[in-house]
Amino acid sequence: MKNIQIITDSTAYISKEYAKENEIEIVPLSVEFNGETKPEGYPGEFNDFYNKLKISESFPKTSQPSVGAFRKVFERAIKDDKEIIVILISSKLSGTYNSAKLASTMVNEKKISIIDSKTSASNLKALVNIAVNMKKNNFTRQEIANKLNEEKNKMSIYLTVHKLDYLYKGGRLSASQALLGSLLKIRPVIGLIDGELVPVKKLRGKNKALNYMIDTIPENVKRISICYILNYDFAKKIKGKLGKKFNDVEITIDELGPVIGAHLGPNSLGLCYSV
Repeated sequence: MKNIQIITDSTAYISKEYAKENEIEIVPLSVEFNGETKPEGYPGEFNDFYNKLKISESFPKTSQPSVGAFRKVFERAIKDDKEIIVILISSKLSGTYNSAKLASTMVNEKKISIIDSKTSASNLKALVNIAVNMKKNNFTRQEIANKLNEEKNKMSIYLTVHKLDYLYKGGRLSASQALLGSLLKIRPVIGLIDGELVPVKKLRGKNKALNYMIDTIPENVKRISICYILNYDFAKKIKGKLGKKFNDVEITIDELGPVIGAHLGPNSLGLCYSV
């Protein structure tokens, strides 16, 4: 196995166990909420945040990791004579990529490949999984980086929300848009297009929004992940529905953490997939 250190950020929502087992370094984004600033954390640790979000008047702020946080991880890996692959949330969603790039200039950057994934959540996790498997099969750092840059362009994310309140609080909707949309039971579908979250469709009712998202998935899909926030049982139902349509495709369920989920709100749902 190649002596390569894989690094990602907390929005890949990789379990603590998987990270430890595969020696993945996770550099977390932070969430400031109700006067406290904490690292985003791991799947299984998010319910408390979302339950507070449901009753709070304040809205959380998220922040990228510091340059120093990346530099510390880079220096430790280089000291152990490792090459480094860094796979990060889209640079259009966060300044995390820029922090890592700047940190790399302070160490031996010739040993470091930094990937702007142009995605996040389950798709970022899938890219990390690819890197882990290629590392185990003795691919070089450059071969892994090339593969990741190829695969990231085959990925899509579509999201829909349960309530418009959080899009409004996060500045993505005006007060009048949120009010009118709520009255009409509008469910926007948001896509991650070229690394940026953009509104794709406005539909009346949750089922229409979900059906639209499912219809975006092409027949040649290779992997589907359902992302949920406090609505695991509903995600399981969607998995069953997808399983009937795509019976030979790997379908998984992943939890969305506060950095992504705060802007969507509890009971939102996403579909991430690769072709």
